[in-house]
Amino acid sequence: MFNFEKLETWHEAIAFADLVYQLTRHFPDEERFGLTNQMRRAAVSISSNIAEGCSRSSRVDYARFVEIATGSVFEVVSQATIGRNQGFLREADYQQLYQAAEKQSRMLSGLRKSLEAA
Repeated sequence: MFNFEKLETWHEAIAFADLVYQLTRHFPDEERFGLTNQMRRAAVSISSNIAEGCSRSSRVDYARFVEIATGSVFEVVSQATIGRNQGFLREADYQQLYQAAEKQSRMLSGLRKSLEAA
């Protein structure tokens, strides 16, 4: 088992990406290389940055990757807002994604603070 696989934050990031994939599955075909791809890539980068950061030899480097992961959460929220405004996401789905993003952001913030404190 890799170190990052022990982190609840990483598991939550995987679940968040799964949710983004599920919710974007019904976006219009013409958005496949647009908003759908953008949201999915941002969602996938959250767990990827946690994993990559975990491989770094310094906590400062690791914290920087966690900060990048947080930026990706914010990207998904911004992109989901556009998706909702364009009628691609129902309000209930948007709210589900938004709440998951808030949870992910809090978890990443806690991880970053623990890295910076040590």
